[in-house]
Amino acid sequence: METRSELIKRLLEISMKLVKLFGIALIALGLSSTAMAQQQSGQAGQAGGQPDQVDQLAEMVGLSDDQQKEIRGIIEEMQTEIEELQGEAQQLQQQIQGEIKPDYDEGTIRDNAEKLGEVTGEMTALSTLMQARVDAVFTEEQRDELNKRMEEMQQQQQQMQQQQMQQQPQQQQQMQ
Repeated sequence: METRSELIKRLLEISMKLVKLFGIALIALGLSSTAMAQQQSGQAGQAGGQPDQVDQLAEMVGLSDDQQKEIRGIIEEMQTEIEELQGEAQQLQQQIQGEIKPDYDEGTIRDNAEKLGEVTGEMTALSTLMQARVDAVFTEEQRDELNKRMEEMQQQQQQMQQQQMQQQPQQQQQMQ
């Protein structure tokens, strides 16, 4: 049997994976190498026998096999296009960063920044569409359960953050 802290940690891990699945912001901000590394480690975890987000979602809200199959299809269909856009956005960011030099070209910077805006806008649109299509697969009861679980996890995460904030001054005092 899991201890309370292990259960909270597990729920937070599931929450973070769900946020990754549904989070528009993560996909839109997935331009940085950190987000790309997180995505790659998530894929490596799946290959290592860890349950994927759809399995965890199925366990959490009771998805049927048909619902799981439909959600996987939606994700697979849109993921390739989103990943291509992430790669394009990353290249544009590198090109923009490459112009930070004494002989910069303002036109190139502005052109690449405009393209980057278009790419991130498309990524946001695709991720929103993916989220909406996945949400349409849920029954009303499943949506309610997911919302309830997410609220609980957010509260637990806030409590853990508060505990960490309270522990920091104590740790600093001990170091002195």
